[in-house]
Amino acid sequence: MRRLFIVRHGNTFGPGEQPRRVGCRTDIPLVASGEVQAAALGAWFAKMGISFDRALSGPLIRTRQTADAILSASPAPCTLEISPFLAEIDHGPDENGLEEEVIARIGHDAIKQWDELARPPEGWIVDAEARIAAWRDFFSAETSENVLLVTSNGAARFALLAAEYSGRLDSLKLRTGAYGEIVQTGPGDVRLENWDQRPPS
Repeated sequence: MRRLFIVRHGNTFGPGEQPRRVGCRTDIPLVASGEVQAAALGAWFAKMGISFDRALSGPLIRTRQTADAILSASPAPCTLEISPFLAEIDHGPDENGLEEEVIARIGHDAIKQWDELARPPEGWIVDAEARIAAWRDFFSAETSENVLLVTSNGAARFALLAAEYSGRLDSLKLRTGAYGEIVQTGPGDVRLENWDQRPPS
């Protein structure tokens, strides 16, 4: 059996700071609360006796910082691999834009379609087919291992589409500092154990 733990990075905005749509062209670090979230994930996995045989992260600093914090809680951490298929999407004309400005441009319905069905708003650069294919290729491995995959909200949802679970959830989103688990019992044979879970407070 292979267990895949898909994690979204921690917070990148501090108290009182207006949220923005940050994607692959906006490489910002975790803020203090995001570091706490990352440490909490590491402590939770360690408490549950989950150690990782392999760890992958997207290239952005916020995902790498989160992965490093999780691995640092392990007594025998593996080496972190940087994987392009875990990179965040490009929000096109909305990249790094204030959330209220993005909604004013594309409307609430477009955001709803993105969060529930992974249909990108006009102008966003997603390359959905390639992302789904990359996840399915990852699911094809015949190994028994625990794998940590740290990514971003826009990218993580394509794991659900590749596993054909997108229509079974009200939302495809992962909150900051949250994770989902996909269990693989054979090449391409996957099931969703949970999604958008945070460690207990």
